[in-house]
Amino acid sequence: MLQSVPMPARIFGLAGLIPFWTLALLVFLGDASMRASTLPVLIAYGAVILSFLGGVHWGIAVRALTQAGWKRLGWGVTPSLIGWVAVLMPASAGLCTLIVCLLFSAWVDQRMFPNSDDAWYRRLRIVLSSGAALALLLALAGTVTWGGV
Repeated sequence: MLQSVPMPARIFGLAGLIPFWTLALLVFLGDASMRASTLPVLIAYGAVILSFLGGVHWGIAVRALTQAGWKRLGWGVTPSLIGWVAVLMPASAGLCTLIVCLLFSAWVDQRMFPNSDDAWYRRLRIVLSSGAALALLLALAGTVTWGGV
């Protein structure tokens, strides 16, 4: 599925899943103290990644003035604001917010990158957003199963 993705994007993108899964496993398998210290780090990382995904749209607008409209630039700041709110929420709510927004952001990108030249980015987004959302879901399961924070 990712063969057409440029190698640097594939490597950096997949490497970006390592903190999601490492921290999610620590939350799921760790004791209460481990969950309490790891959850804020995981949520902060998710918020940073979400912010990056919005920033992609500003990058496009900078490169092509025709793309610097309300829709693209407005969407570009929305993930950052949602990620910031997720950091301020209780852990379970923050995880849920990040899961929904990561998946919604991938859905938006499927529509905002319609060109065949963008097909590699759309495929990469599906894989990475799904992988991140599943890791956050594992962390959420850990907080629900072993006790919320």
